[in-house]
Amino acid sequence: MTQLKKVVEPFGEVNVYPSHSGLRVTATILMEPHREGAQTGIALDGSGSMRKLYGQATGGGVVSSIFKKPTLANEMAPVAQSLCAYLARTIDADHGTTCIYWATGADGRNVEVVGDLTADQAERYDFRGPQDFGTGTQLLPAVRYFVDRFSNAPWGFYVFITDGELFDLDAVKEYSTRLAREVAARRRNPLKFVLIGLGPDVNEKQMEDLDDLDTGTDVDLWDHKLAAEMRQLQDIFAEVVDRNARVADNGRILDSAGHVVRNYSDTGLPAMLTFELPPGSTNFTLEVNGQRITQSLGELPAAPPPTYAPPTPASKPVHDVFAAQSKPSTLKPLGASSPAPARPPTEDIFASKPRAMPPPLPPEFHAAAQSPSPAAAPPPLPPTPAPAFAQAPSAPPAPPVAEKAAEQKPGEEKWEEGNLEMDELLKKINLEFEKPPEGEGDVGLEENK
Repeated sequence: MTQLKKVVEPFGEVNVYPSHSGLRVTATILMEPHREGAQTGIALDGSGSMRKLYGQATGGGVVSSIFKKPTLANEMAPVAQSLCAYLARTIDADHGTTCIYWATGADGRNVEVVGDLTADQAERYDFRGPQDFGTGTQLLPAVRYFVDRFSNAPWGFYVFITDGELFDLDAVKEYSTRLAREVAARRRNPLKFVLIGLGPDVNEKQMEDLDDLDTGTDVDLWDHKLAAEMRQLQDIFAEVVDRNARVADNGRILDSAGHVVRNYSDTGLPAMLTFELPPGSTNFTLEVNGQRITQSLGELPAAPPPTYAPPTPASKPVHDVFAAQSKPSTLKPLGASSPAPARPPTEDIFASKPRAMPPPLPPEFHAAAQSPSPAAAPPPLPPTPAPAFAQAPSAPPAPPVAEKAAEQKPGEEKWEEGNLEMDELLKKINLEFEKPPEGEGDVGLEENK
């Protein structure tokens, strides 16, 4: 997200969210808030680094009076006077803005209260700085001061001015997250914090972190501004927008090519605008009440690089590796009458896909699938003498013997020649199964037992 720094009137704040599909833009129309029971406050940095801005000498330097020291101007006084008076006169329900110094005392953890100043009082107050400048810059005590004091206020608006770096940024984030959730749950009334950076040593990155703080809710507690970039005091209200407010009866948003991307003729122009722009847009134009106001997008950084990594060559599948190292097999797929077509090289045969199971195969196919070649088996060797079988080696039988064993029907047994028990059994078989009468075949086998 990019928050534009150079915003044209009447916009208060313009945020742009670049993406590869285009640009999403949210823009506010600058308005002065008017809330019943509003309480306001201003907190001025009272750390040691602010001495010069308050017009106070920091000590040191030459002793001799012949070297004239330059007179330091109080640069904080006019800023605090105008801001405090403005809040008291236009926003605060009691017409008095509470003013404090923060980051005072040891480690910058203390707060010095100036008091509740009306607009007239604020314009005459000298704002010379705290009595005890702090040795650190702790923001959280000042935040808690306003939250606790005005816990029952219908709405609170508090401004913090600093010139440097926050020492307790993480603690402020943690507290702000809990506070936002309390507001979202309606256990606390809504409030808004604005952090203003003054001078060249401001850590804007910290200010942006608070501004963009993700609290897990729709409550946006923090906004930030740089004093050097503020056009007017009302810029502090850039994010204070009533989403239900309508600032005109109609209006349109045009992209840089002049095409209408959003038309508000039916709903009226809201104070909060949200719309999409096509990729490469350099500006957008608000058309309202017969006028056209063009906002440049020239501050946008280059489009973000692709979030996906370029495709890398996949590891070669195991079957491809084997294919490159061995000769193609000539085996015919089981149950198929012709060789299976070659698979495309890009097909992943290891992918999990539902496949139909083939029907059960007879035993002789299993023996063939395990043989190294589909060629016809060599003719069986002549019968070997009995001693060769009686003293069979421990190694697996030779392939011809395995082939013969595979063709043997279930239930059959192999007998050695010269075995007396085999002779006796053959005699019994001859007695029980005589040759069937000629022409009857197997049907008469059972009748002639």
